[in-house]
Amino acid sequence: MRIAILLYPEFTTLDAVGPYEVLSRLPGAEVVFTAAERGPVRNDVHSLAITADAALDEVDSADLLLVPGGPGTQAQLTDRAVLDWVRRIDATTTWTTSVCSGSLILGAAGLLEGRRATSHWGVLDRLPGYGAEPTGTERVVIDGKYAIAAGVSAGIDLALTLAGRIAGDTVAQAIQLLIEYDPQPPYDSGALAKASPEVVEAVNRLMRG
Repeated sequence: MRIAILLYPEFTTLDAVGPYEVLSRLPGAEVVFTAAERGPVRNDVHSLAITADAALDEVDSADLLLVPGGPGTQAQLTDRAVLDWVRRIDATTTWTTSVCSGSLILGAAGLLEGRRATSHWGVLDRLPGYGAEPTGTERVVIDGKYAIAAGVSAGIDLALTLAGRIAGDTVAQAIQLLIEYDPQPPYDSGALAKASPEVVEAVNRLMRG
């Protein structure tokens, strides 16, 4: 099973690495990180890079495509080479997936027209502009072969959901135990409806700069 993970400057690390930790452990998985050019691609805080081992023109098919989000999403929405590549790979996939604002890239590629989808709450209202129906109350939304995760950490839930569908519940649960994914956060501000106005404003400040 070939899994292609798109990288671009200022992607959010966990959007890509969270699902990678799960999907890379599927039986027969072959993961390729790909970007416009081979080499290191810096994340959104510029302190970490993941190496793209293949350029976009070296990857012509995948069983599963994963598109992460992040501040760098905006530049990709008008990058014809990236959008053309996403469309080409989508034509070959069993699953086309995104995490966080990566759904906007799928939307800009014309893949979410008439479909239910989600994204990070901060950009959820942009999905209708691509013809998608936003669903802000679900961490993972599946519509046909399109599997879309909400913000950042929801990518792990997405990957475990797909692992169950691809390899069965036992394999998915074994991976969950292997990575000890048993969230017990010390705070309860992980969803917009739960966060105080002060916390929401603090997040807005972070996103602005």
